[in-house]
This record gives sequence, C-alpha cells and structure tokens, in this order.
Amino acid sequence: MNTVHVNVVTPDGAAFEGDARMVIAKSVTGELGILPKHIPMVTPLDVSVLKLRHEDGGRTFMEVRPDTVTILAETAEMADKIDYDRASAAKVRAERRLQDTKLSELEFRRAELALKKAINRLSIRDMKE
Repeated sequence: MNTVHVNVVTPDGAAFEGDARMVIAKSVTGELGILPKHIPMVTPLDVSVLKLRHEDGGRTFMEVRPDTVTILAETAEMADKIDYDRASAAKVRAERRLQDTKLSELEFRRAELALKKAINRLSIRDMKE
C-alpha cells in the first residue's frame, strides 16, 4: 500500500482519520512533506492548513512513523465547515485589537494568534477559488 494513515486528534476527540498519499504541514521551522515510510519524528507545528493528498487526487505536534502520521492539535476544522464571513470579521477585530498600544503582553499574543487563525481560515477559501 502506498499510503500513510493519518490521525488528527484534538482535546474533543478525533477530527479526522484516514489514509493519504502525502501529508503537507507547516512546522515552526518550515514546511514538511511526509510520504509513506518516512523516518520517525516528532515536530511542533505552526498554525496552518494541513494538506492531505489522497488516493483520488496551543502547539500542534506531528508524530511520524513509517506507516502512520498523528497530528495532535488544540483545534481542527474541515474546510467545508468554516464560516468565512465570521473569519473575516475575526480578522478585522484582531487587526484593530493589535493597534491598541495599551495591551498587555498576554493580550497582544492572544490578538496575534486570533489574527493568525483568521488569516489561515481565509487562506483556505482563497485556495478553493
């Protein structure tokens, strides 16, 4: 079999389980492409789109084994479930929030993360167009 089994797991349970020809993810040090029989590894992932190439065409961590890839994520959304209007509004709110010079360090980091998540969601819509 020329596939790798993929599990995406969040605190709420399994978000995805299935086989793929390739897994493409963005680690904190750059983009990774995982093919079947990849060497074992564990790496922290950045907020990004996880791409799975199928047979038919907090921190997140990825554990790679020769026949299985497991993604441990705080959250995961399927592309067809994203509310793009809500994501656009969240992006605007986060950008405004980041302009506030009175934010604490924690508030600033939260606003940065909210902006990153909103941009990530919107990038999925842009990939579909």
